[in-house]
Amino acid sequence: MDLSPRAALVRLRTEALDLLELVLLPGLAAVLPWRWCFRLFQRMARWRWLYRSDCELALAQARLRGWGGQDQAHWLWTRRLVTLVDHADHYLGLWRSDAWMSRHLKVQGTWPVPQRGLLLLTFHWGAGYWGLRHAAAQGLRPHALVATLGSQAYQGRTILSWYAHSRNANVARTLGAPTIDIAQHLKQVIRALRDNQCLLGVVDVPADQAKASLPITVLGMRACVPRGLLRLAVDQNVPIVLYVTGLNTANGSRFLTLRHMDAGTSVEDLARRVFAELDKTIALDAPAWHFWAIAERFFQSPEPVSSDQP
Repeated sequence: MDLSPRAALVRLRTEALDLLELVLLPGLAAVLPWRWCFRLFQRMARWRWLYRSDCELALAQARLRGWGGQDQAHWLWTRRLVTLVDHADHYLGLWRSDAWMSRHLKVQGTWPVPQRGLLLLTFHWGAGYWGLRHAAAQGLRPHALVATLGSQAYQGRTILSWYAHSRNANVARTLGAPTIDIAQHLKQVIRALRDNQCLLGVVDVPADQAKASLPITVLGMRACVPRGLLRLAVDQNVPIVLYVTGLNTANGSRFLTLRHMDAGTSVEDLARRVFAELDKTIALDAPAWHFWAIAERFFQSPEPVSSDQP
């Protein structure tokens, strides 16, 4: 369909910004030594226009719920820096070796021996790529559960669509196992667990498009998440590793923490234990939670916690 001159200009500006924010700026990590690149990223994070829409919306939603911090300029700087590094990790993952990972990633905990069915869970927090890379280096080959990429958000945004597909392809390449679209292939997920395969899921997602939801409490507020994956874990009695991968914003190093847990016999109890860890993770570095910008879809009400958190 032909675009009007105004619509064409808007489209061009959107594509140009996507090119800068998703490819050119984070792509510097592929060609510069990391210590130099990270110092440059720290300076770039001061640019108010960088990831502006997402960052400002994220701060507004966090403030509404008591998590905007006392220093809002620093909150936004941290948010921009984590976002930039998260995108840069896509290019680092393509060009850096496991030896690079060993130098820059500090690990607390151990992965289990890859000998039976296993569920790896994590959150949309920090910069998560190197957790995947480290799991693969220890011999795990999980199928990552991913969201459908054909949504309205990608229409009219060629570079964003390319980038999203490229990231998913890199995840599959890193893990040595194809990804699974959980919305389209739930039976494949069930079959994989029954066949004692390893799965990886990011659990802090809104439940507004899920067939079955589960009420939870996060940061003292009511929220809902999809029920299916946690229900399967309990039904199949699958051992779980909950992990988070974070960024040290002072020096650019990464950290990976792992916690083993059993599925138990109650979906509600498993959800309580899993999302208690999300509470701790957000408290560690609130701006690093990527889903603040869509908090209205995640939380059922904007009732803040009793006091503003850092």
